[in-house]
Amino acid sequence: MITGELKSKVDAVWNAFWSGGISNPLQVIEQVTYLLFLRRLDDLQTAREQQAELLGGEISGAVFGPEQQDLRWSRLRNADANVAFELMSARVFPFMRQLGGAGSDYGQHMENATFGIPTAALLSKVIDMLDAIPMNDRDTNGDLYEYLLSKIASAGVNGQFRTPRHIINLIVDLMDPKPGDRIVDPAAGTAGFLVSAAEYVREHSPEVQTNAVARNQFHREMFHGYDFDSTMLRVGSMNLAMHGIEGAVIQRRDSLADGVSDDKGRYTMVLANPPFAGSLDYESTSKDLTSVVKTKKTELLFMALFLQLLATGGRAAVIVPDGVLFGSSAAHKALRRILVEDQKLDAVVKLPSGVFKPYAGVSTAILFFTKTESGGTEDVWFYDVTADGFSLDDKRTPTEANDLDDVRARWAERAGTERERARTDRSFTVPKDEIVAQGYDLSINRYKEVVYNEVEHRAPLDIIADIEQLEAEIAEGLQKLKGMLA
Repeated sequence: MITGELKSKVDAVWNAFWSGGISNPLQVIEQVTYLLFLRRLDDLQTAREQQAELLGGEISGAVFGPEQQDLRWSRLRNADANVAFELMSARVFPFMRQLGGAGSDYGQHMENATFGIPTAALLSKVIDMLDAIPMNDRDTNGDLYEYLLSKIASAGVNGQFRTPRHIINLIVDLMDPKPGDRIVDPAAGTAGFLVSAAEYVREHSPEVQTNAVARNQFHREMFHGYDFDSTMLRVGSMNLAMHGIEGAVIQRRDSLADGVSDDKGRYTMVLANPPFAGSLDYESTSKDLTSVVKTKKTELLFMALFLQLLATGGRAAVIVPDGVLFGSSAAHKALRRILVEDQKLDAVVKLPSGVFKPYAGVSTAILFFTKTESGGTEDVWFYDVTADGFSLDDKRTPTEANDLDDVRARWAERAGTERERARTDRSFTVPKDEIVAQGYDLSINRYKEVVYNEVEHRAPLDIIADIEQLEAEIAEGLQKLKGMLA
């Protein structure tokens, strides 16, 4: 996380946009994304020029041709404000849109990209501010972008906000991704799950940076994200790029309508917090999904999608609204039966209802399951998270109460000592047979035992006697007061 002077510089950029007339946080991030990307392209060109000079040959893989040198960041920052402003709309954006070639993922993301900074003065000011921010370190770049994205959560416009980073990190820690995994988020948004997974793999599997084969798989095959919002695709792509992930597959797709015929059984891990958008037009929904569960509920259709995307043996950790756990419709029950009987349901972690505030107070849980196609559920581990390190009101201020490290510690013991925990504790395991007997209800309250402390109350007649005594004292006091005033 960035702090101190760097944080102040980023805040100053943000405030410059606001005072310059751009108040939509997503629009600010999008415009900053374009400028940071332009700066990164120039840094890449400079590095290749230095390499060519050192080796005494021609520059290999030049980003900017001889006729495009005036489009480089290093030229724009020193250009007259009006000249830079004209270049941005007339030449820089068309140049960036054609990078990667027609039909490439990048070209599709940039297809509708527009230059939205309204004045030459604001552009000049922002370029100067961004140029003063050091960006030579990959971790700093990633933290900087994460901090910018956090502004979406703090401002929350257009109904778009991120899954809190500490919840994402918890899920990734529990899933323990490794080199060779093919990870997908079918509702990727800003690609927070993919970025967190990449950071985890880098930390725990350093061979992805030293072994050529592992490095290639990490960059080219490991991370896949889909979303139908072109703006979020651009932001997500830049988020991955700023974290040093070079070849992630980020594509535009309506995951519930387009089907999974090309991706069926392709992934070893699903990490997702899909949108809970209510009901869809049943006719437009992919038959691949309605063949699993007949419903219009998006949260259930996404669960069907995850099952389709996973390879046998693949694992998933997904955030779902509480209704998925205990909904009484035929589709709800059918989906839960599939998870328990046909696949291996590993755990249910209930989250406090304030996790997504100030934008949604919906109660949610994290489902962990493994696709087996042959069952395998024996005991399901439950954890009732009551504190996530932040207040559960709209302010979400940091607090000392935090269960998340305890979740990590107990998760590691879920096949051992956790089986012995009492149902009165915050975590415990429940045998499959008991879940079946409860109609596949996965609500933790269905199985949790509550201990009530006996409290002794006074006899009602004693309380009435005390009230009569007080009334008598008040009446006596009033009589004395009347005598004094007579």
